[in-house]
Amino acid sequence: MRMSFVVPAYNEESYLPACLDSILEQTQGLGDEAEVIVVNNASSDRTREVGLEYAGKWPQVRVVDEPRKGLTFARQAGFAVCTGDLVANVDSDSRLTPGWVDFVLGEFARQKNLVGLSGPLEYYDLSPKQLTQVKLFYVLAWMVYAFNRYVIRAGSMVQGGNFVLKSQALREIGGFDTGIAFYGEDTDIARRMNRVGKVVFTFRLKMYSSARRLKNEGMGRIAWRYTLNYFWTTFRKKPFTQEYEDHREQTEP
Repeated sequence: MRMSFVVPAYNEESYLPACLDSILEQTQGLGDEAEVIVVNNASSDRTREVGLEYAGKWPQVRVVDEPRKGLTFARQAGFAVCTGDLVANVDSDSRLTPGWVDFVLGEFARQKNLVGLSGPLEYYDLSPKQLTQVKLFYVLAWMVYAFNRYVIRAGSMVQGGNFVLKSQALREIGGFDTGIAFYGEDTDIARRMNRVGKVVFTFRLKMYSSARRLKNEGMGRIAWRYTLNYFWTTFRKKPFTQEYEDHREQTEP
């Protein structure tokens, strides 16, 4: 089962190497059955050059440019050129946890009707107290997900930056909704993918990630925004919050 990693990257020259290293470490044994697509999303720093450096060393890595700034534009641009049976969406400030690839391949091989698989983020730059708060949020989120998926059957849940989709199913639903800027993009894809197959959220599929958004905007504020937009997108099919703050470094082109 061929696997394509799509890594959107806007001004991520500092974080991108660790992300790519974690992917390449776990896919070395897959040979031609894995590819990594770095989407340079209108960066003004050395993100593109960093991606090209990896592409020069690793034949399975390629760089594509998406001049329209926005997460869904970047995800769609990567999906448009990928060749894998599975599309792994990994944010450029994240890193795969040990065994991540093996678990994904095993679950999709075992569950033939599985079209989406996701799990939580584990932040590597938070204090123990803050990590406990995040875990509590995920427990509550999982309860909402379970009620939504199994009881009222209105959709499912994926964590943005840590989800894998079957490419054929993603094509069936028309890909990513580029009309969504940021909040709600993961809920939207979970809701639509749930129509064509099984979308599973499991704590067994963790992803290391940076907590810079939580730190800059506050954990309570972020939790409220994600919760509000989850329900709004699930039941009204569009996010409540249209704008978002960007916490990446800004440099002159």
